[in-house]
Amino acid sequence: MYLEGTRFNLFTGNQTLEQREHSFKVTERTEVHCGFYSEGGGFRVSDEDKSYMNTCKVVVSTCAFGGGDDLYQPIGMFETSLQKVCYVAFWDEITLATQEAQGNKVDESRFIGKWRILVVRDLPFRDQRLNGKIPKMLAHRLFPNARHSIWVDSKSQFRRDPLGVLEALLWRSNHELAISEHGARSSVYDEAKAVVKKNKATPEEVEVQLTQYRQDGLPEDKRFKGKKALAEASIIVRKHTPLTNLFTCIWFNEVVRFTSRDQLSFPYVLWRLKEFKRINMFPVCTRKDLVNSMGHIRKAKPLTN
Repeated sequence: MYLEGTRFNLFTGNQTLEQREHSFKVTERTEVHCGFYSEGGGFRVSDEDKSYMNTCKVVVSTCAFGGGDDLYQPIGMFETSLQKVCYVAFWDEITLATQEAQGNKVDESRFIGKWRILVVRDLPFRDQRLNGKIPKMLAHRLFPNARHSIWVDSKSQFRRDPLGVLEALLWRSNHELAISEHGARSSVYDEAKAVVKKNKATPEEVEVQLTQYRQDGLPEDKRFKGKKALAEASIIVRKHTPLTNLFTCIWFNEVVRFTSRDQLSFPYVLWRLKEFKRINMFPVCTRKDLVNSMGHIRKAKPLTN
């Protein structure tokens, strides 16, 4: 159920512009919408799956909804990581049926290879891209006891040891979040033109977002502390702290309010949330070293209800 004229619903709650503005003010008791707003909001998983999620301290996660992409088995990890890290793939019933039709059966323990399959029911958005933002951005809500998480887009095969990745991108440099610089562009405004040109969003919805960002004073800077202001978010490595949790909650609210293209909202949230400084924007070559990019196999089917 959507609130009239918006994509806010029972899962997101109806964030007003005043609440949006307040969410950027960091205090000891900052309140922010962050999904899972009501019992009837959807994104349901079984009690057994919830129990499994509660055991995870370090998580590598991916998702494929609406049929989506195939599941690529992670490689390159050490035995220590296999004992300490949860590999979780979020599917819906359409993806489950699609994969089983191809002979990819979930075993009795609910695994396919190293991936623990979690089947989500009652997805809250008709747009499957938005449904995918839930596990992508709200890992701290899904895995309440996890201290670290690594998100990997479904088009990629993760090919490094996750504990080694945390060491290299977070622990060694005392960062809390690591994400790749964008490979082609540096500015939100340049990215907006590309999004429209590639038909990833309509000109009208992109212009609504950019108009708000201009009114808020977002500069056309192309650098952030010497690095690109624009990110490519197919891999997100993060420590679950109050500040990174707040960052991703705000980021999620932006993709719900405006377009689903998270590259457009990431620099804005980074610019607004001045207190968030421990970010590692690593170069494209590092991202390519972390994953094998397989590309999207098939288009996800939108929800029709």
